[in-house]
Amino acid sequence: MYPFIFQLKAFRRLLLVGPVVFVLAMMPSSPGHTKSALSRDVPVYLTAEQVRHDQNRNLIIASGKVEIMQGERILLADTLTYNQSTNSLSAKGHVTLLEPSGEVLFASFVKLTNEMRDGVIKQLRLRMTDDSRMAANGALKKGPITHMSKAVFSPCKICKENPERPPLWQIKANQVIHDNKAHEIEYKDAFLEMFGVPVFYTPYFSHPDPTVKRRSGFLAPSFGSNNLGFTSKVPYYFVINPQMDATLIPIYTADQGLVLAGEFRERLKNGKFEVSGSITQADRTSNLGVVEKDKIRGHIKAEGRFDINRTWRWGADVSRTTDDTYLRLYQFDGEQILTSRLFAEGFRGRNYASLDSYLFQDLRSDILSESTTQILPILGYNFVGQPSRWGDYWTLDANLLNLVREEGIDSRRFSVKGGWHRNFSNIYGHVFNLAATLRGDIYNVNQADGSNLDETTGRIFPQLSANWRFPLKRRTGTTHQLIEPIASVVLAPNGGNPDDIPNEDSLAFEFDDSDLFIPNRFVGLDRVEGGKRVDYGIRLGTYGSKGGSTTAFIGQSYRLRDDRTFEERSGLEDHFSDYVGNVRIRPGSYFDVLYRFRLDKGNLSPTLSDLAFGAGPSILRVNANYLDIESGAGSGDIEERKEVSFGASSHFHENWRITANATRDLTSGGGMVWMGSALTYEDECFSVISSYSRSFTRDRDLEPTDTIFVQLIFKHLGTVQSQKSFRKFSSDTANPL
Repeated sequence: MYPFIFQLKAFRRLLLVGPVVFVLAMMPSSPGHTKSALSRDVPVYLTAEQVRHDQNRNLIIASGKVEIMQGERILLADTLTYNQSTNSLSAKGHVTLLEPSGEVLFASFVKLTNEMRDGVIKQLRLRMTDDSRMAANGALKKGPITHMSKAVFSPCKICKENPERPPLWQIKANQVIHDNKAHEIEYKDAFLEMFGVPVFYTPYFSHPDPTVKRRSGFLAPSFGSNNLGFTSKVPYYFVINPQMDATLIPIYTADQGLVLAGEFRERLKNGKFEVSGSITQADRTSNLGVVEKDKIRGHIKAEGRFDINRTWRWGADVSRTTDDTYLRLYQFDGEQILTSRLFAEGFRGRNYASLDSYLFQDLRSDILSESTTQILPILGYNFVGQPSRWGDYWTLDANLLNLVREEGIDSRRFSVKGGWHRNFSNIYGHVFNLAATLRGDIYNVNQADGSNLDETTGRIFPQLSANWRFPLKRRTGTTHQLIEPIASVVLAPNGGNPDDIPNEDSLAFEFDDSDLFIPNRFVGLDRVEGGKRVDYGIRLGTYGSKGGSTTAFIGQSYRLRDDRTFEERSGLEDHFSDYVGNVRIRPGSYFDVLYRFRLDKGNLSPTLSDLAFGAGPSILRVNANYLDIESGAGSGDIEERKEVSFGASSHFHENWRITANATRDLTSGGGMVWMGSALTYEDECFSVISSYSRSFTRDRDLEPTDTIFVQLIFKHLGTVQSQKSFRKFSSDTANPL
């Protein structure tokens, strides 16, 4: 028997209103899908094996694989009956409704009345767009509100091997009300079940339905113990408007009372703004070791980025705290130098300009706050010219700096550097880079305490450099081999760093393989590298067809004249420098070793060693890092540093991960610095994040302490989630309790 197919015109109102009201009644609406979006002019098609009109009872009856389609909505049932006298529609037998958004409703029987605004549904099952599921013995619909009895809700997947097995968690309630207009699901006499076992009862509970991306309410709490005793966090999320939200985070500590923390976010048409902070009244220990009672302690961090036009933007960063140890004691941040910044910058073609001001707050115990540097302001301009027909181009860099202190030396600097550059390649395989630069600096220095020191000085510093590379490659079987000798010549006047020019931005310098061929190895502008020198090295490599590789590099620098530019044990104080290089072995994705070194030119003993190691698949991955820097092995007062960090991680199950890490100081008098581990369970509907760490730091009121925290995250119940995965925390999506 062929199915009976026709386009309903006489009964267009019947089928147009009926399925539409049914969809909107039972399925969670998504933004933009409302009644006004469904036109009565859209034709409705009915497919069935049999359709008849019972004139005596005024019924239209369709049976046998009934399918009603209007636009992208489809209703399936075994039989469909429309009573013209009562204006009611009944569908029974494997009733299925497919909504354009992807939501699907299943029922054994549906009866709709009052122009399909009200209805009765039996054996309701609902699959939402994110695969969350809801089921009820029966449902009664009154307008946009659906009342369900003996209902259950869960976003967890059903076990394929045993569909009857309870999901990881679900909510069961005697009554459930789904307000499709407010997008809210309310439960009365509800139980939270884990693996089918009731673990929590509440007489009333509510949460947004899965269509809601942001809603005010409580977020998932976390509990634990640290140096402040038992600690708990219960955040509350506020939706202020579509572009603005906030989070209030009360933190209870057993030893120091309540800490009030919070975050505020706003996205504007031309930028964004975020601010976070905290405040409490608690005891603190001063730099002199005196315990101060009931002091106001807190911090603030803010960031803003705003576009002015297509060329310019401005921004601000604020990071301040009331005292030196607060951020680390309350575990907000581990930084010991806080940076606040106000800036503007412009991009146009090959031009870049910037205006910056910096305020620093040094939290170290041995640094006086009065001597901390502040930069008000620093201006920069960088230009790279368009290459000519011969391939050469010009550059121009300008910098203006005003550096002040409450106590100490203030300085002002104006620096301009122009350069000509030319690159040559494909000359019998040789690659050349030529550069000629001329730089001028003017300094004004005075004493901040009002003394008679007031000096103006400057310098002119020309420099020529030429770099040569000759990469040689050959193929052997499935591997490629590389031999690349590299050399450069740098010519500049000797000296260039008179004593009356202060050194503020080039204090710390470490000579290694990364800066061997840089004409001026200092990172800042206050120091220049004068004299004549030759740099040389060789790079070797073997590369496999499947991505594996082994590479090595070693090089050295020769200076025609030694001077006071570099200090003792910097590696550059003599004619011949120390040897620098690296070795990397990576045969595949499961093994990776990188060793960077600096060897004394006389006895080849290591002055700097940096070894990083990683091995293993995701089932068991181990890693280690060893760092050894001898005291004074650089330009500036560099202290001896020897430490090793190591760890392991295992993704031993689809849903389980465990990690463990530790750092140990190997210098005399050192010891463990930090150790920690984390155990995480994650699936599509539930997460458990547990962590343990121990810090061995002592600094005023900071003592070695153990920290343990646990957080349970239920999908849709107090989570902040991104649109891709609820496990990724952001303010894009918030489904509070």
